[in-house]
Amino acid sequence: MSIERQPRVDGGHPAYSDRVLILNPVSGNSSHATRARDLAVDHGFSILETEDEGDAIEFAAEAARDGATVVAACGGDGTVNEVVRGLVEADALGDVTLAVVPAGTGNNFAGNIGIENIEHAFEVIDSGESRRIDLGVVSVPDGPSQPFVNSCIGGLTAEASAATTPDSKDRFGVLAYVVTTLQTISDYDGMPLRVETAGDETWEGDAIFALVGNGRRFPVEGRTQANMEDGLLDVTIVEDKPTVSLAGEAAVQRVFGGDTANITRFQTPSLSMTVLDERVQFSLDGEMVTADTLVAETREGALDIFVGEDYEPNPE
Repeated sequence: MSIERQPRVDGGHPAYSDRVLILNPVSGNSSHATRARDLAVDHGFSILETEDEGDAIEFAAEAARDGATVVAACGGDGTVNEVVRGLVEADALGDVTLAVVPAGTGNNFAGNIGIENIEHAFEVIDSGESRRIDLGVVSVPDGPSQPFVNSCIGGLTAEASAATTPDSKDRFGVLAYVVTTLQTISDYDGMPLRVETAGDETWEGDAIFALVGNGRRFPVEGRTQANMEDGLLDVTIVEDKPTVSLAGEAAVQRVFGGDTANITRFQTPSLSMTVLDERVQFSLDGEMVTADTLVAETREGALDIFVGEDYEPNPE
């Protein structure tokens, strides 16, 4: 069923423009909305504002079916994920170029594709610099397949992400996730996990954290950007639970920042991940999925996306 859409009264372009901005007005600290609207109008976009969870999925699908060639996601990583889900639903990945207008708390994916801020996002769109990147896809039992552009995370940080409240994000910004992680780690017992890859590698043990990265990798230092054009997922598993004795970001760096014997890494085009005793939460670009088994794979070169100058097609 089509969504009834009206042109914005503040000068937004007609609802059936070939450029559509899907705006989450409450992402981040909500201060972005007016600036994003003004820039969208100046750059020839129609504007659709979300009100409820799932709106961005429907808006993106409808925009693609109506002939949009550029669909921009203005919000955080979760908004980007919903927009991509809508493009997949409309079978429009080959016809639409995705733009990311960062307005969330962390904006990790935007940073990985070289987008600095809202103003820079529109400059990049006008420059026309785009790449064709891989798309991650997760399947769970009795559920639909779901895409992810940045990462699929299970374990401690997924639990912390789910527990981070909007009020905490308003108060602490990106440090809200750090604060919640520190509050969660003392009570987190880990998850008995088995991972099997397409190359017949198998890992089994107790993990506190598992990251399956498409756009995001697990950094020891430097940028988090993974190679998004190699057809491979970057997988990192952190086992055991180090004692946390520091505070703030330093404690999270102590837990996750070192290349130690507690960390296992590999690359693979697909894998299965099974939690051996219970269902747990996995975060797909910040969108939560609960499962005891999932299969993740890449669709190589599936997504056209605008990228900034700092994007690295072949990061070291």
